[in-house]
Amino acid sequence: MKLARAARWSVFGMICLGATIAGGAIQILQDQCGPFTDVSPAFCPYVLEMYYLGITVGTSPTTYSPDDPLTRGQGAVFIAKGFDQSLARSSRRAALGQWWTTTPHYDLGLGVTSVGSDPEWVMSDGADLWVANRGDGTVSRIRASDGKLLGTWTGAGQPQQIVVAFGRVLVLSRNGGLYLIDPTQPEGAAQFVAPTGPISFSMTFDGTKVWVSSDDGSAGSMGVIQIVTPGATAPWQITSVTNTQYPLDGTMGFDGANVWLFDLNGFMLRLDSSGSVTQVVQGPYALGYPAFDGTNFWVPSGSGLSVVNAASGSIVTLTGNGMAGPSVAAFDGERIMVASGCCDTISLWKAADLTPLGFFGTGNSTQPVGICSDGINFWVTLSGSGQLARF
Repeated sequence: MKLARAARWSVFGMICLGATIAGGAIQILQDQCGPFTDVSPAFCPYVLEMYYLGITVGTSPTTYSPDDPLTRGQGAVFIAKGFDQSLARSSRRAALGQWWTTTPHYDLGLGVTSVGSDPEWVMSDGADLWVANRGDGTVSRIRASDGKLLGTWTGAGQPQQIVVAFGRVLVLSRNGGLYLIDPTQPEGAAQFVAPTGPISFSMTFDGTKVWVSSDDGSAGSMGVIQIVTPGATAPWQITSVTNTQYPLDGTMGFDGANVWLFDLNGFMLRLDSSGSVTQVVQGPYALGYPAFDGTNFWVPSGSGLSVVNAASGSIVTLTGNGMAGPSVAAFDGERIMVASGCCDTISLWKAADLTPLGFFGTGNSTQPVGICSDGINFWVTLSGSGQLARF
């Protein structure tokens, strides 16, 4: 084998030497830039990178036309394709060689982990998944690498939503209360750290404080936002914000600068650090749990999927692609996944240009209601079957 390899390399060396002596053959290689005959050596490496990445194919099979003007439309295509390639090559999926995104076989019991009763919310801490099981009041910890159940925590009321922040797991109870889990400690009871509610809808984290949207359950209540400041001891400090003009009960999100509240009545409210409303966007009714992709919020609603630009407040509404009353969205760095629990479907969209990527079923009566990404896989809670499934 070694001799055969050496012989091949020896032949290759002789060919290269012959080409150098001949001069003409090597000159042809220098004048040709991949398939293009009109690109100078100075620009050839950059043109070839664009070509092999699929960003451009030139103006003909053999010409690139490097001196031709570029239209705004062509520039948009180049930038978008380059952005897509950058995302794909820098993702955790690429690092592990997991380029496939095929439809999973939940119906065969593959890629699923049994958790508690009525699992709703799921969140990744980068290594493990944390699942809020509202039906039995537990929180499950699942290892992302193989789906193994690592532990179960109790004592968090009716856990509805989870946020991972400052090395801890925060759990919001539907019937009031913010709880804390320390992942470095063995499984046990979650620690109560702040009173919320008595009906709590959603929470988000802005890097410093926890924002909770709640309602007191009374007729005509406008809702309240509670801004919770973490402390060394419990209970944590709470500042309550009310508004007589706009309801403050709904789902929440953070865009890196501002907290947004997506009210059930169709108002999308941008808030400043004190909780005051700084912008109002009128959207569709029955808004669900949003996902932020760095530019847009993807907000599920009864009529479809609203893509809200965080800078301008402009809205694009998407429908179809298997959606029927979607309730939650998640972002994996490239794609948006949306769950429609009522019809047992998962829908995928390309975040960069809003292209529908198709949908698939999760199985009869599985009710997908929660989604997150760990940077490699999407994870979906199947409330109807008490399972966590990976995609």
